[in-house]
Amino acid sequence: MDAIYQRATKIRLVIFDVDGVLTDGRLYFGAEGDEYKTFHVRDGLGMKMLQASGVAIGVITARRSKAVALRMEALGVEYVYQGQENKVPAFENLLEKAQLEAAQVAYVGDDIIDLPIMRRVGLAIAVADAHEHVKQYSHWQTSRNGGCGAARDACELIMKAQGTLDAQFQKYINA
Repeated sequence: MDAIYQRATKIRLVIFDVDGVLTDGRLYFGAEGDEYKTFHVRDGLGMKMLQASGVAIGVITARRSKAVALRMEALGVEYVYQGQENKVPAFENLLEKAQLEAAQVAYVGDDIIDLPIMRRVGLAIAVADAHEHVKQYSHWQTSRNGGCGAARDACELIMKAQGTLDAQFQKYINA
């Protein structure tokens, strides 16, 4: 675990996939073709705490969804890339915008489409129910499934490694 914490101390940006990471991976469509997604509220709070501790957040997702845009806006996520079947150009653009090296980035993924970025970052995280090949190439795996608290696991790991988790908890304890 020390090697994971060492990697996590360097992280300045966490990038999340959406379907299968911030959601449970199921797609819901209404009769009119509207797409619905469910996000876990604890994941959102973890993301807000991580941002408050000084780590930026981004998402790169292959699909396009108004629900994703609305949720990321509500969470104050600055970097949102949708419709990225090949995620590498968005990743490279994000590194340039954030002025970071790949070693300063964590990526949380669940399926093989995420591997090209996971192979490049300083901390590759797979959700508990990720595809086996993704787990094989990850540095760390969450204890929870995608859409069920996995993002919170990742956020808390990084805050713990960076020594900011207790301060984030104290904000709520002392409120």
